[in-house]
Amino acid sequence: MKIEDQVTLLMQGTEYGDDAVKQAMARELKERLILAQNENRPLRVYCGYDPTKADLHLGHTITMRKLRQFQDLGHDVTFVIGTYTSLIGDPSDKDALRPQLTSTEVEENARTYAEQAFRILDPKRTTIRYNAEWLSKLTFADLIHLASNFTVQQFLTRENFKLRFERGDAIYLHETFYAIMQGYDAYALKTDVQVGGTDQLFNILTAARKLMTYMGEKPNIGIIMGILPGTDGIVRMSKSLGNHIPIDTTPEDMYGKVMSLPDTALPVYFRLVTRWSPSEVEQKEKDLKEGTIHPRDAKMSLASEITSSFYGEDGAEKAQENFISTFQKHEIPEGIFTYTMKPDETIKGIVITNNMATSGSAVVRLVEQNGIKFDGKIVDDPYYIPSHSGVLQVGKRQYIQVNLPDKKNE
Repeated sequence: MKIEDQVTLLMQGTEYGDDAVKQAMARELKERLILAQNENRPLRVYCGYDPTKADLHLGHTITMRKLRQFQDLGHDVTFVIGTYTSLIGDPSDKDALRPQLTSTEVEENARTYAEQAFRILDPKRTTIRYNAEWLSKLTFADLIHLASNFTVQQFLTRENFKLRFERGDAIYLHETFYAIMQGYDAYALKTDVQVGGTDQLFNILTAARKLMTYMGEKPNIGIIMGILPGTDGIVRMSKSLGNHIPIDTTPEDMYGKVMSLPDTALPVYFRLVTRWSPSEVEQKEKDLKEGTIHPRDAKMSLASEITSSFYGEDGAEKAQENFISTFQKHEIPEGIFTYTMKPDETIKGIVITNNMATSGSAVVRLVEQNGIKFDGKIVDDPYYIPSHSGVLQVGKRQYIQVNLPDKKNE
């Protein structure tokens, strides 16, 4: 691939909040690619991941897909697990203090990260590093020298710290260390390119580049990716908000959740979580805008692409068949889970026990929105106790077969 085409592909889906900065990064990326080509070497690329949780969702995979693009172009990729930065917790996207994890919690979460990441990355071309390797060796004197590159004002102008300062909430000194630690990661790895989300703008474009220059290295180039909205199409994807699409799920669930996206969210999903080239994305966006493709068909194409990237073509095809038969023909899926209810157990209790809603209040909201059905009939009371066995449907995609307690079945 020509260098110009590489730049177009690698800059796809990036956001900097300033077009001049984006153009500068694209220009530096092109220059670095030319330099690497002249030196007959691949670019050194990395992204860091703090294992604050063991399970990942589709939003976490945006940077992984960008790393895979670099891999497919022949560049070296390092997957950094933040075993040391996790002990602080990144404050970049939070307007409140993040809880500090113990070393044991970090290690337990880290075990599953690589396994999930290798569903996107090529394990044979991925180097895994843990930043405790170099951060744990820094002395207090080292930290003083590194910190001397920054002012308190720089941190207080960051939106999350600014909000807390204006509210009178505490801002702890250790939280300012995070950007310095991440910047040192880039220096320790001598990287050409660092990939991250828009919440990492300060850490990458200010901290890392400043520290690398201070330490005598050529500053790395920041590939800053946009943030993926959740299934509501508006708010950032988050497990706590219930608008996430987990990657450790079933093909049917993944396909169905993508199909639940609002039409307005399709372009950003095209750019951030598919393997489609810039020209393919441009054509699909054009077709949608001009109405030459129905949004439903575009969504099915997107759902197949995302699902097949995790579960293969066969998995995506079966998931699509299941979706068509279940939701377009209103059939109940085969092989659904069977649950034997407890004596006098309410619909609310059944839904929560089977993890079909995040809380009791969520169940109440679903009932108010006519989002729960039992044997095809809308449930209007969360405390309704089924008097016979039947199929419970929660939302558009969740089904279980509910059987009465054994004594009543007899």
